Amino acid sequence: MSIWELLLAFVVVVLMLVALMANVLVLMCFLYSADIRKQVPGLFILNLTFCNLLMAVSSMPLTLAGIIYKSQPAGDQVCHVVGFLETFLTTNSMLSMAALSIDRWIAVVFPLSYHSKMRYRDAALILSYTWLHSASFPIVAASLSWVGFHHLYASCTLYSKRPEDRTQFVIFTGVFHALSFLLSLVVLCFTYLKVLKVARFHCKRIDVITMQTLVLLVDIHPSVRERCLEEQRRRRQRATKKISTFIGTFILCFAPYVITRLVELSSVVHINAHWGIISKCLAYSKAVSDPFVYSLLRHQYKKTWKDIINKILKRSSINSSALAGESHNRNLPQLNE
Repeated sequence: MSIWELLLAFVVVVLMLVALMANVLVLMCFLYSADIRKQVPGLFILNLTFCNLLMAVSSMPLTLAGIIYKSQPAGDQVCHVVGFLETFLTTNSMLSMAALSIDRWIAVVFPLSYHSKMRYRDAALILSYTWLHSASFPIVAASLSWVGFHHLYASCTLYSKRPEDRTQFVIFTGVFHALSFLLSLVVLCFTYLKVLKVARFHCKRIDVITMQTLVLLVDIHPSVRERCLEEQRRRRQRATKKISTFIGTFILCFAPYVITRLVELSSVVHINAHWGIISKCLAYSKAVSDPFVYSLLRHQYKKTWKDIINKILKRSSINSSALAGESHNRNLPQLNE
C-alpha cells in the first residue's frame, strides 16, 4: 500500500468510529429524553441517525476493505446488498435533511399554525415518502444489474459494466442525482433562506427596541451599553451561522461526490483514483457531521447527554460506596475478635 492509500484507510477508520459513537449518542439521548421524543423533528433526526448508523456499519467497512485489498472485498451478493443500501441510505439522508428544513420553515414562518401543520401524522407521511423515494432508485438499479464494486471509489455502489447500457445508465444517474441531491439542495436553500429572512426581521425589531431603551437610559453604565450592542451583533450572526452550517455541510460533503459521479460518465475526463476515494470519504463525513449539526450541539441534547453521564457516574459512585460499606462490615467481626 502507498502512503496515500494508508492515509485514506486511516481516514475511513476515523470516520467510521466517530460516526458510530456520535450517532449512538444521539440515539441514547432520544431514548432517554421524553421531551425529545415528543417533538416532531425528533422523528426526522431518528431516521437520519439510523441511516448514518447503517452507513457506518455497512458501506464504510467495505470501502475500507476495498482500499486495503484494491479489489472487491466480498462476494457479489454481499456487494449488491451493500450497494443497494448505500444508494438507499444516501438518498434517505438527503431527504431527511430536506424534511428537517421544511419543519424549521413552518415553525419559524408560520409559528401560530405549526402544531396544526406539522403533527406526528404529517411527519410520518413525509418519512413514508422519503422511504418510497429512496427505495425506488436502488430497486430499479438492482433489477437492471447496475449495482457492483466500483474501483474508482473502492466501494459497492451504482455501477454498470455493460457498454450497451451506457446511455440508459447515464440518464438514470442524472435523474437520480437530480431528484436526490439537487432536489434536497433546492429545498434546503428555499426553506432556510426564508427562515433567515424572518430571523433578520425579528432581529431588526429587537435592535430598534434595544436602541430606544439605551437612548432613554442616559445614566446607564458604558460597559452595560457595550454588552447590549455586542449581544445585538451576536444575535444577527447566530441565525446566519446556523443556516450557513446546514447548507454548507450539505454542499461540502455531497457536492464533490455527486459532481465526480456525473463527470465520470464522460469518457473525455480522466478522474484520479485517489480523488474518487476522497470524494467518497467526504460523502461519508456527512454521517459524522449530522449528529453535531442537528442534535448534539443543541442545548436540549447537551443537557440530556450530560444527565446521562451524571446518572452513570452517580450509579457507579453508589455501587462503589455500597461495596466499600460491605467490605467494612465484613472487617468489623475480625476487629472485634
